[in-house]
Amino acid sequence: MVWSVIQNFKTGLKYRGGWWNLVVHMYTNGDYPFKVGTYMGCDGAGNRYYENRIDYPFGQHRWVEPGDINNFDSSSIAPEWHGWMVSQNDVPPQSFEDFVEAKAPHIINTSPSDAPAEYNFPVGHQEKMFNFHHMHNQSQVRSRGYNIGNPIVGLPPGAPDAYYTQPGSPYNPASRKKLEFIGELSGGRKYKSQKWADRLRTPEEKAAIAAAEEENVKKEMEKFAKLKSQRLVAARADRGGTIAGDEE
Repeated sequence: MVWSVIQNFKTGLKYRGGWWNLVVHMYTNGDYPFKVGTYMGCDGAGNRYYENRIDYPFGQHRWVEPGDINNFDSSSIAPEWHGWMVSQNDVPPQSFEDFVEAKAPHIINTSPSDAPAEYNFPVGHQEKMFNFHHMHNQSQVRSRGYNIGNPIVGLPPGAPDAYYTQPGSPYNPASRKKLEFIGELSGGRKYKSQKWADRLRTPEEKAAIAAAEEENVKKEMEKFAKLKSQRLVAARADRGGTIAGDEE
């Protein structure tokens, strides 16, 4: 057992290029510094993918060494490499492009289109992938507070969040209405609705408004009583006699 540990350290030192890199990988990647395998490829974030089917059991025979060892989690694995990592397929992603390129000339296009061939044939339309700092999980690209950005992922202040929001959601910038004021109270207290204005008023102002409304109601009642009296007088003059409901 001691001899195997010594051999693992010797291999790790050679594979990592010295003690410092070995210690750094031991601290960040656990047992990966001592795993040796065949280099299978790399993604846009610098993550390197390896495989060793001889020395390790199934489930441990494939692993990734992150390009950014200080800011890495499982969502940092590129989507095109995920299927290979979990053994859904045995072909690394770069072989897919070679396969499609080799088979494309032999596929009959049964759906003619005016779209450019590289986007529409033979595998259909494909959106170009855009990411921020090679973060494939876009829900992580979000501000941690108003106008402070996200220093964890390097998102600058004022930058838009990348995660998807439903239309109509208050988190969707297209659904946010521009702040417009419809009036202003004394002292520069602007308001955008009558409900907001009511919240800004002092108790004295509210009492004054209530008294004014009560006075208006009183005047309306007096006006209504006067109109009623005039109608009764006109009705008597027209028909003579008394009117039902008239106490006189």
